[in-house]
Amino acid sequence: MSCILYTAYREGRQRRLAARTARFMSTQPRRVAIVHDWLNGMRGGEKALEAILELFPEADIFTLLLEREKVSARIGSQRITTSFIQHLPFARSKYRHLLPLFPLAIESFDLTGYDLVISTSHCVAKGARPAKGALHICYCFSPMRYVWVFQEEYFGGNRMRRVALAPIFAGLKLWDRRSCDRVNHFVAISGTVAKRIARFYRRKAEVIYPPVDTDFFVPGGKEADFYLVVSALVPYKRIDMAIQTFNKLKLPLVIIGDGPEYRKLKRLAGKTISFRGRVSDKQVREAYQGCRALIFPGVEDFGLVPVEAQACGKPVIAYGEGGVTESVLDGITGIFFQEQTADSLLEAVKAFQRMHFDPAKARENSLKFGREVFKDRMLEYLSRRYEDVMPAFTDEGLREESDSARRRASR
Repeated sequence: MSCILYTAYREGRQRRLAARTARFMSTQPRRVAIVHDWLNGMRGGEKALEAILELFPEADIFTLLLEREKVSARIGSQRITTSFIQHLPFARSKYRHLLPLFPLAIESFDLTGYDLVISTSHCVAKGARPAKGALHICYCFSPMRYVWVFQEEYFGGNRMRRVALAPIFAGLKLWDRRSCDRVNHFVAISGTVAKRIARFYRRKAEVIYPPVDTDFFVPGGKEADFYLVVSALVPYKRIDMAIQTFNKLKLPLVIIGDGPEYRKLKRLAGKTISFRGRVSDKQVREAYQGCRALIFPGVEDFGLVPVEAQACGKPVIAYGEGGVTESVLDGITGIFFQEQTADSLLEAVKAFQRMHFDPAKARENSLKFGREVFKDRMLEYLSRRYEDVMPAFTDEGLREESDSARRRASR
């Protein structure tokens, strides 16, 4: 019965979204530009971009760097303009080392003639220069992570490198603040990011959670006796902490993902821990469906993985900081531990084993973050902001502006 009700609910929402989209399209800006930092994979930001493209299928994309073979057919089929970064030696493999050039590259795009600019930004995309009078909405995954939040990933423990790069990062911070003036309105992917925008940019941001494919990630399969990590293997994800915990507990832990920490983590892992590397989306779904719970020890701006696990009816054991506190209901669809240590996680796993979690409640909670919900909220937000400046974009508004200009010229 719940499946039938959900199907009816989804179809009703899709009909309402289609009607709203049709109304918006009848008065939308003539040209829409979407500015995205770079396109070399299908992560959370690219999935949000895909959903936005479903609202604006004729939009042009501007991005620093494109590897078309690594993005979806939906994104790759768009008209895409790249920056000079695309043509620099080793740009594909070493693009992050070109960070000081990113502001110049993003400002080089000519957005003349675009009435609506949507930047989907975690680095410099929001610093693009829209045409005069254009409406610029930034869907912000985070203020520039590399200078505000994750400096350690660039500086590392090397003191000389830290001293050498400090002036560059100071300049990037200054540019990042100043370029905020090119954005009319910010939208944040979570309350956590909205607070960062307020802190670093001194701007308000409405929250619209990013889309999760709750039609693909669904309950099913047989539960096995293992816990699960789905993550890039990089330091700030704290997979090492999860390994230390499950080494002590001697419980099975499956780790899906790859990254520069792979060999280090492999050496740290005991006999009950297995690595599956990169796998298909279907295999990820099967792992969600089969696990006892998802282990989420890092801090994320939002975190799609905990929502995907809940969509498959599975609870989450997570460090209680960041976006996960907005997507997991403590004690209902998961459990939080309060210190980012192996001992704190160990106690949370023990507590979890004494508790019961209802898969239906996890699934129900995940539906708040579905793809159609995202599109509906984004379209409603854009319609509201667009109506604020509607006269400037409509043919009637252009005629009024032209008539006003002629009257001023005749005086």
